[in-house]
Amino acid sequence: MTGIPRLLLTTGDPNGIGPEIALAAVAELDDQAPVVVGDRHVLQPYAERAGLALRAAQPGAAAERGVCDLVDVGALPPGDLAVGQVTAPAGAATIAYTAAAVRLAMDGSYAGVVACPHSETAVHRAGIAFAGYPPLIAELTGTPLEKVFLMLVGGGLRIAHVTLHERLADSLARLTPEMVTNAGLALHRALRATGIADPRIAVFGLNPHAGENGLFGDDDKLVTEPAVAALRELGVPAEGPVGADILLGGARHHDAYLAMYHDQGHIPVKVLAGRTAAAVTIGAGAPFASVGHGPAFDIAGQGNADPGAVLAALRLLAPNCSGRLR
Repeated sequence: MTGIPRLLLTTGDPNGIGPEIALAAVAELDDQAPVVVGDRHVLQPYAERAGLALRAAQPGAAAERGVCDLVDVGALPPGDLAVGQVTAPAGAATIAYTAAAVRLAMDGSYAGVVACPHSETAVHRAGIAFAGYPPLIAELTGTPLEKVFLMLVGGGLRIAHVTLHERLADSLARLTPEMVTNAGLALHRALRATGIADPRIAVFGLNPHAGENGLFGDDDKLVTEPAVAALRELGVPAEGPVGADILLGGARHHDAYLAMYHDQGHIPVKVLAGRTAAAVTIGAGAPFASVGHGPAFDIAGQGNADPGAVLAALRLLAPNCSGRLR
């Protein structure tokens, strides 16, 4: 059928495995395939290997077997392609692909965006400040930074993060009840957008045992407890704060969890899901997800990269195509 918005899939770092797994996903999904966003000259050899013809994308056009619809960004000069290497031009191209895809999703031409793996080192070499996708998606969609967060999904878990890529001491110093409340609201709305009518959310404590009544510090009394109270007043039936080990170690009765910092949320998902985890940006103006692994420069171009994570991310975002993850 035509006229049904499709997902966009950026190739991520063009020097990594992103182009290869993007086309592998197109071939796997067949008539449900996303539209790929990248550079034609980067994708051409991979398309030939996968038996796919590259075709200029047209909004509303249906996917066809044996065809990869492509938004050709023209971000990486052909002479700057260096498969398997970390380079500034590839980092700049990665951001250009993302910006192009988000613009198309924002104007309603496409349903959402999934990104293949990027290299933060390459992006920084290009002179672009980058602390992960949530801040970038906030900027591209015009959403206040303090309203946008990351939710990691995999291994039967959904864990959103109040803070993300920063020094742990800085993360803990920045945490406020307002930040935790905003993250909880974004998580609640995102879960409802996926069809969970009455989401059950649990909030991790900051300190061991959520401070155990001040025995291990008063951070939870000052930050997470007021946030949980505020969420409940706003109609979000949040539980906590409770120690992350207690919440995750027992029987799980929650649809999602709210972590305070990167490793607190990433470690359990990565242990259970490995590289099949998907990272969803929540609270912004367009559905956006990325894979939970890196660009694997050591195997780039060899034809043996596993597309499992990008397929999981595409399938995760697909149910949200009719709405926005705000």
